[in-house]
Amino acid sequence: NGGVSAPAHFFNRGRQVIAGIGWELVTKTKALDGTPLPDFNNPPPNRPSHHVSVNPYLYACLAEESCLEAGVTLHYHEVVTTAEARGDRWLVESVGKGVRREVLAREVIDCSGDADVVGLLGFERVKGEVRQPGTLEFRLDGYDYKTLDADLLQARYEEALRDGTLIRGDFCYARRPFIDYLRAGGANLQHLFGADSTTAETQSEANIAGRQGLLRMLRFLKTLPGCEKVRIARMYPMAAIRETYRIVGETTITREDYLSGRRFDDAVAYTFYFIDVHTEDGTDHEFLEEGVVPTLPLGALVPKGSQRLLVAGRTVSSDRRANSALRVEASCMAMGQAAGAAAALGVRQGVPSRDVPLDLLRDTLRAHGALVP
Repeated sequence: NGGVSAPAHFFNRGRQVIAGIGWELVTKTKALDGTPLPDFNNPPPNRPSHHVSVNPYLYACLAEESCLEAGVTLHYHEVVTTAEARGDRWLVESVGKGVRREVLAREVIDCSGDADVVGLLGFERVKGEVRQPGTLEFRLDGYDYKTLDADLLQARYEEALRDGTLIRGDFCYARRPFIDYLRAGGANLQHLFGADSTTAETQSEANIAGRQGLLRMLRFLKTLPGCEKVRIARMYPMAAIRETYRIVGETTITREDYLSGRRFDDAVAYTFYFIDVHTEDGTDHEFLEEGVVPTLPLGALVPKGSQRLLVAGRTVSSDRRANSALRVEASCMAMGQAAGAAAALGVRQGVPSRDVPLDLLRDTLRAHGALVP
């Protein structure tokens, strides 16, 4: 729903480090869409690899189709309201319009992005007072940025900030020229300070703030020479949120662990992206040295003190700077596959997912195409 449709990074300077089910879906989408994959042996300037832009609508269709073919029962438009232990199982209740559902599960994987079930079950989460801003993703067209007077646009943009026509965050990079915004067509170059997805109310506030910012920018652009016909080509329904809760896990990945490429004893996946903290002025980056590929330990997916409970996604147990790299889509895909395999094997073996033999888990992941340390 947030509209980020360019997963990264599956490759590190030509070497594939994340594969498996997520990569399979990405390549299927590219093939059916008739668009080529980037040349991973030729990374873009100042980046260790390519984002892989996919058609988000087609990707969603194929992901859904794959779930149905695998026998997954999907329940859209429901939220978890209660969760409690029932013997060696979890009783989870969800509600939606006209629906109240109870599920008794041997294993639960919380992929909510906010560790909702973890919180309901009373396990520890952390949420910083300062969090990365969110973004409403959209695309603008109706102009040719190559024909625009960049100096004039810059002067008008700075004037608009001074007189309140635009506000801080409408274009998130204070140190970049405004023509970059038009070159990108908006994209993810908006910042929503204080954005939060942990309640319906805070997500609604972020959505509204994002659309208000889009309208401010659209009306401003229409006053600029060459942009009179600018239009909204695409807008996603929800603001994308970068940071809320993280679990306190059996293992916590630190910035130092991440930048050094620490190989954890219980590593179940690689993860690869640069540290990418969005700030009031833009972004704060720390890049990995060439050849360094961090690993993801199973313990970072296990809420501390829990049994038969895992997370996958941005709530992975990590400090704030490590989390800014771990939260990206390719890494989340690797986490999801690792957590899913651990949970399935735990049920099959009759043990909690955290106690599944690591060799068995790694062999299972490799059998399904994953790259495992």
